[in-house]
Amino acid sequence: MFRMGTNDHEAIRAVLGGDREAYGILVKRHSQSLFRVAFRITRNESDAEDVVQEAFLRGYRKLEGFESRSNFGTWIYRIAVRCALDKISGRRWDDSSRVAEENDPEQEQVQVADEAAGPDRLLLSGEIGALQEAALHSLTDTERTAFVLRHMEDCTSEEIGAALGIPPNAAKQAVFRAVRKLRSRLAPLRMKR
Repeated sequence: MFRMGTNDHEAIRAVLGGDREAYGILVKRHSQSLFRVAFRITRNESDAEDVVQEAFLRGYRKLEGFESRSNFGTWIYRIAVRCALDKISGRRWDDSSRVAEENDPEQEQVQVADEAAGPDRLLLSGEIGALQEAALHSLTDTERTAFVLRHMEDCTSEEIGAALGIPPNAAKQAVFRAVRKLRSRLAPLRMKR
């Protein structure tokens, strides 16, 4: 029986040796970071949970091919990014369910306003949120994922490229294009201050 203090390589050796429960240590240790990146890419809690589950399932199935000289956290993170990209590209094919999800009032997040904020400030906050959402939707899946990994997860171009399966220079270009598009789409916000 392994404890949470067991390092990743020891847990992997135990799983490969037949102790399936040792994989639970890896799941507990890495679930939060996988959920965070999955949520930022899919922007849907339920989809992010599905992505985490699928990433760990794929990881378990491919564990024999894992090279122990690598970092398990990085390896499973890359799998999660690919699963998230699969999830959002699969969602594109079924726009009818997406429209239903977007218009479902129970799916909307509740935001608590600052008590000191007046109606004008609340209206402006709503406009800003809508513009930000539209700006992110204007990005391609690769651009959005590259942007999220760079500016929200603080990944390097090499890490982004590895996660997306593209060369580091292409990852850098995807981040650049995303930033340029977002700046252009969000330019009206500068005038409202």
